Amino acid sequence: MIFGRSERGKPPVEPVTLKILVAGGFGVGKTTLVGAVSEIKPLRTEELLTEAGRPIDDTSGVEAKKTTTVAMDFGRITLREDLVLYLFGTPGQDRFWFLWDELATGALGAVVLADTRRLEDCFAAVDYFERRSIPFVVGVNCFQEAARYPAEDVRQALDLDPGVPVVLCDARDRESVKEVLIRVVQHAMAHAAARREAVAT
Repeated sequence: MIFGRSERGKPPVEPVTLKILVAGGFGVGKTTLVGAVSEIKPLRTEELLTEAGRPIDDTSGVEAKKTTTVAMDFGRITLREDLVLYLFGTPGQDRFWFLWDELATGALGAVVLADTRRLEDCFAAVDYFERRSIPFVVGVNCFQEAARYPAEDVRQALDLDPGVPVVLCDARDRESVKEVLIRVVQHAMAHAAARREAVAT
């Protein structure tokens, strides 16, 4: 890049920036997912779990978890030269859900991260996005110690609409997470196009 222009003489591309939420239950891997793909040092608002929170923070299935997000995670990934995603990870516990409305403002779409050992923990996130007509993809985080189920079985267990993509992923793996994010963008674009077509007819 020389004086704001590329070496080929073309002006630099002004990327489109899109906001994507990463939601799901407590301990499902939201912070890990954002950190796995972020090209900047991710912003994290994690605090240590304390004895005071033990009665309300259900750590069954994630006993090794020592910290929790209290506001949000934030990261950024460039999918193409002209497409940048800003990722906002939501807090998982009920007592921080008041932050969701603020985080959801202007979001193109969302990832609902699920753990098959605690599938019921993502019901609230699914319901949240369905009620607000925010397109979302369910990413099943395949923990090593968790049973593996076909995507269609997860769809049925969550009672999802047929059009909602369900993707098996590893929240620690950059390429796996990128595939989930690409599916979110594709699904959200298709959702927007369908709404425009419905308005036009």
